[in-house]
Amino acid sequence: MKTQYYTASSLDGFIATEDDSLDWLFPLSDISESSYPEFIAEIGAIAMGSTTYEWILAHSGEVSAETGMAWPYSQPVWVFTTRDLPTIVGANVNFAKGDVRDVHKQMSEAAGSKNIWIAGGGDLAGQFYDEQLLDELIVQVGSVTLGKGKQILPRKIVQPPLRLMSTKPMGSGMIELRYEVIYA
Repeated sequence: MKTQYYTASSLDGFIATEDDSLDWLFPLSDISESSYPEFIAEIGAIAMGSTTYEWILAHSGEVSAETGMAWPYSQPVWVFTTRDLPTIVGANVNFAKGDVRDVHKQMSEAAGSKNIWIAGGGDLAGQFYDEQLLDELIVQVGSVTLGKGKQILPRKIVQPPLRLMSTKPMGSGMIELRYEVIYA
């Protein structure tokens, strides 16, 4: 079992604009050209921040058009938040706050032999990294720059550096980079 941060980023390192827009992302590739179908099949539990959760809620029509349902996950999801958020009928959503280590234990139990996905929020992925719970970064880098926005991983990772495991083109607009996280 691995804990993986699977995300998309602009060429200059942003996962969303300052106002949390992903409009830059969708014209760049087709999900069928990505590793997502194989990736999600190996996921047993998902963590996301409240901004990612609220984005899914606000864009349920687009999500439904892409996936066939307003809530796209059959796996249990833990949403890290300090606020009360609406629930989604039929979704297996757990609201969590506090130390990611405690929640990671719950997610590991739920995932069984499958992987855990940190689905959104660079800072949330950083919290898992800080606790040495992050095993891989899978980043699909798009051929656009945003200039500013939400950082992919707002942490300084220098020694030891991430270890590049593979690269894979995705159509003409993106490339996937897969890194192993190594801790000193």
